[in-house]
Amino acid sequence: MINPKLLEDLFAGISDVLPPGITRLPEDLQRNIRAAVSAGLAKAELVTREEFDVQAAVLARTREKVARLEKRVAALEAQLLNEPGRPG
Repeated sequence: MINPKLLEDLFAGISDVLPPGITRLPEDLQRNIRAAVSAGLAKAELVTREEFDVQAAVLARTREKVARLEKRVAALEAQLLNEPGRPG
């Protein structure tokens, strides 16, 4: 769900950049524009900053674990290649 405060800030920002005559749109038209923008944002499947930060942290931990496992696999492979009596 999109934060209503975020939507109000978005609409305020849009109003700030519009020419003065357009900002005096009839209230009905403003409501329709808000509804259209809200519907478009709802379909965009956006995530919150908090959700993004959580997933970024999970990804960082996963990358660290993969790096450790890659080193471990390389060490085990080297150990296997250096075993006496093993064809190389």
